[in-house]
Amino acid sequence: MNDQPMCVTCGVQYPYGIDLGVCPICADERQYVGYDGQLWTTSAQVGDNHVNVFRQEVRGLWGIGTEPHFAIGQRALIVPGEGGNLLWDCVSLVDDATVDRINELGGLAAIAISHPHYYSAMHEWSEAFGGIPIHLHADDEQWIPVRDGAVRLWSGDSFEALPGRTLLNPRIHFAGGAIVHWDGLDGRGALCTGDILQVVADRRWVGFMYSYPNLIPEHPETVRRAVKLLAEYDFDVLYGAWWDKVVDGDAKAAVSRSAERYLAHLGL
Repeated sequence: MNDQPMCVTCGVQYPYGIDLGVCPICADERQYVGYDGQLWTTSAQVGDNHVNVFRQEVRGLWGIGTEPHFAIGQRALIVPGEGGNLLWDCVSLVDDATVDRINELGGLAAIAISHPHYYSAMHEWSEAFGGIPIHLHADDEQWIPVRDGAVRLWSGDSFEALPGRTLLNPRIHFAGGAIVHWDGLDGRGALCTGDILQVVADRRWVGFMYSYPNLIPEHPETVRRAVKLLAEYDFDVLYGAWWDKVVDGDAKAAVSRSAERYLAHLGL
């Protein structure tokens, strides 16, 4: 853990020397500056009163979340497979206890992140596991706080980060908004989507938003493009950004019918 500035509202860590007047990610219309104004902390300070907890979403698929709630509050996933574990999305706290527990689970071979709101302390995570690559879509390059050797930009619609784990770019929420298609532990196929495809309260459905906190809907053509992209892939389960936000069965059909309902309510 270090003392580089970290935004309290989104949990993204920035390099020394940043203008501390405002977090660029929170100033964007897809996020917001906290009600108490721009506040900063550090990962070391977060570690003073927070811990990471590990839970299995299903047997063999581990999630990592920070308690008590910090920043946006997403949980990361350790997605297993040939060639090592993929850390999907990220949290702001990485401490010795977290590294030790992950190493017990086989360590990490790479990191991939869905969009800038979840960049968190991605560089600290990479360093903690020997400088492993961080795969980010090139269309979100402007939001990357530090472009060091760990950051590997990919472009286009798809990229295989590790065997059996293919990053896809539906372009929802951000131009570089990414999800990962995974073979799954039982062969059914799965998507890990963060909130690019948001599992909603009725977990038979997903949502599509340009901004969640400010309730700005995603453009209809972007949603249509995403459904067309996913038509090429088989998946029965979909894991969202928070604990228990899982479409546990018939997920491909859930995405299609969710898009149809979304477009119908826009009058299209």
